[in-house]
Amino acid sequence: MRILLWHVHGSWTDAFVRGRHEYLLPVLPGGGPWGLGRAGRDWPASVREVALAELDAGSIDAVVLQRPEEAAEVARVLGRRPGVDLPAVYVEHNTPKGDVPFTVHPLGEQRDIPIVHVTHFNELFWDSGRAPTKVIEHGIADPGYLYTGEVPELGVVVNEPVRRGRVTGTDLLHRFSTAAPLQVFGMGGGGLAEATGIPAVRLTVRGDLKTAELHWELARCRAYLHPLRWTSLGLALLEAMHLGMPVLALATTEAARAVPPEAGCISTDVEELSRCARRLVNDPEEARRRGKAAREAALERYGLERFLADWDEVLGELAASGDAALKGSGPDALSAARERNVH
Repeated sequence: MRILLWHVHGSWTDAFVRGRHEYLLPVLPGGGPWGLGRAGRDWPASVREVALAELDAGSIDAVVLQRPEEAAEVARVLGRRPGVDLPAVYVEHNTPKGDVPFTVHPLGEQRDIPIVHVTHFNELFWDSGRAPTKVIEHGIADPGYLYTGEVPELGVVVNEPVRRGRVTGTDLLHRFSTAAPLQVFGMGGGGLAEATGIPAVRLTVRGDLKTAELHWELARCRAYLHPLRWTSLGLALLEAMHLGMPVLALATTEAARAVPPEAGCISTDVEELSRCARRLVNDPEEARRRGKAAREAALERYGLERFLADWDEVLGELAASGDAALKGSGPDALSAARERNVH
């Protein structure tokens, strides 16, 4: 199949485009949220950058939507309406915002585009209304067992921790820093020391590293800290588990399902997590043992093959629905779509 999707969430896309299809990513000269393309990622040759306005509308088999406004953009530029004359599925990456648990999903009032939630927690807490739903849990391209734990510090991966504040548990970092020094990776870490008041000797802001370098540097830390309060399920947490790192996680959202107790420590009690952090920092062998349990659990539940197989099932259903729609709309359907395409 030829699948159109925007590069919205890099880590999720990294797994999705490793399937057996052709993936078309819109690109613009200035990049940005509507034209990021491959963004220099080391992805298979089956991932192609395309200029959306120059794309042959009839050559697309399906579109994977990830933002509510994408459906209108596809219809405007390509002249094919997602869910009507173009098979479509919507991936919901995020936890609901606002009046939880009464937040109605933006696609909740229609039945033509199914919503695929990336966690069971998301499906449970979103009010998806009339829309058909399915859960496809995350999958990770295995980086391998890289854990050394040689640095007696806690690794944290979070983007924009200052701006996002309580959502990412940034206000908790000072308390964790008393248990062990922190290394914080990710975009937008500038001003973190000032925002948290953590002394320089207890905090190192590492910045946004390339994926391979991030994995190597993160795996040198004694344990991984996941302080996020309200997130779908941080893929960095799953990557850390794949690396063989023991993890310390708030028992919130999907983390409570993803992290078994033997993989480290999971709790809503920050002091309990801090005590566990001290224990792992002072006992490298226990840290290594728990890290191996974390890797085993991640490989079992969040492996790439299972993820791609689940998506192939959904894409196969979309292809079948697309064939049925074309039969019902007559032989000139694709020609009409091409004529509506905006060049």
